[in-house]
Amino acid sequence: MLRASLAWHVFELTHSPFHLGMIGIVQFVPQLALLLVGGAVADSFDRRRIINASQLVLVAMGSALFLLTRSHALTLPLLYALAAVQAAALSFEQPARVALLPALVPREVFPRAVTISSTNQALAFAAGPAFGGLIIATFGIAAAYAGYLTLLTLAFFCVLALRSGGNAPGTTRNPVSLAAAREGIGFVLKQPVILGCMSLDMFAVIFGGATALLPVYAKEILEVGPRGYGALTSSLEVGALTMAFILMLRPPIVRAGRALLTAVGVFGIATIVFGFSRSFPLSLLAYAVCGMADQVSVVMRSTAVQLQTPDALRGRVSAVSMLFIGASNQLGAAESGFVAAATSPTFAVVSGGFGCLIVLALVAYLVPALRGYRIERPA
Repeated sequence: MLRASLAWHVFELTHSPFHLGMIGIVQFVPQLALLLVGGAVADSFDRRRIINASQLVLVAMGSALFLLTRSHALTLPLLYALAAVQAAALSFEQPARVALLPALVPREVFPRAVTISSTNQALAFAAGPAFGGLIIATFGIAAAYAGYLTLLTLAFFCVLALRSGGNAPGTTRNPVSLAAAREGIGFVLKQPVILGCMSLDMFAVIFGGATALLPVYAKEILEVGPRGYGALTSSLEVGALTMAFILMLRPPIVRAGRALLTAVGVFGIATIVFGFSRSFPLSLLAYAVCGMADQVSVVMRSTAVQLQTPDALRGRVSAVSMLFIGASNQLGAAESGFVAAATSPTFAVVSGGFGCLIVLALVAYLVPALRGYRIERPA
């Protein structure tokens, strides 16, 4: 809900795809500076408490967004500054949250747990933008920020209720240091499957993501307004949710590497279709297919990375993974906005889809271990 609201708010203030791209830059810079530190902190302290502390910062940020918007005092520089605060808080919250799950469930059921967890996430990402668009259209942007604050408070108490801190019993907690952060990077560089998964996701989404330009498509190309914007934004997650339920109902995928590569290929093709489309139903369908493909990618990548990482390193490796994901999402938003400003939104999206397919071919050729990667079925 917050992500969709920020994008709509920026475009409402500026009517510029360039400034939509700038959201990605102001959110990526804090993550670049702090994510590795956040990963080291997640391996050294109670992960549950780290999540709660980060959420308190997010509550303060959301409160500022709501109050400044309601009083008509929120300027574009202030909005960018608050978006940067959000990114800084997430730099500590995300590694701890990702590393929390493997310590809470037995290894033999972890692939299924990842599928269930990603289903919950897909449901949230599907509902959030849809409700956000509806709230903005009905009550205004300040009400959407109030909705975000309400949900965030609920999340805080859910995490607070956990009895475990999320660190596996017997795990050695090393002090936070630069050497500890480097250890996580070194581990990733020595694991071709992990490095291949992260690289494929980062570069494919940098080129293939169209999220940053959805306000432009909704307002100027498809002409469907804020309600259409909410539906368009949610269609990605509706597709992801649909695929998540399919994955829940079938046995865990064994040939994870091949499934990941196929999913990225489908994502690139669907992005090209979305870029060319001038029909709202076709755009919804194409973007939903992007979500379905992305959900397969998320489950395969998360399972492979977490299963191949010891618990003592999970926070730091998760931080490296989140850095790759942050680069893909935020730099992808910047790339889309800047290319659209220099050429056109259609050229930015379509060329990005072709760029995604080129990245796929390169990674598949250069990382044979990823092509053959398998996940053994649990007993």
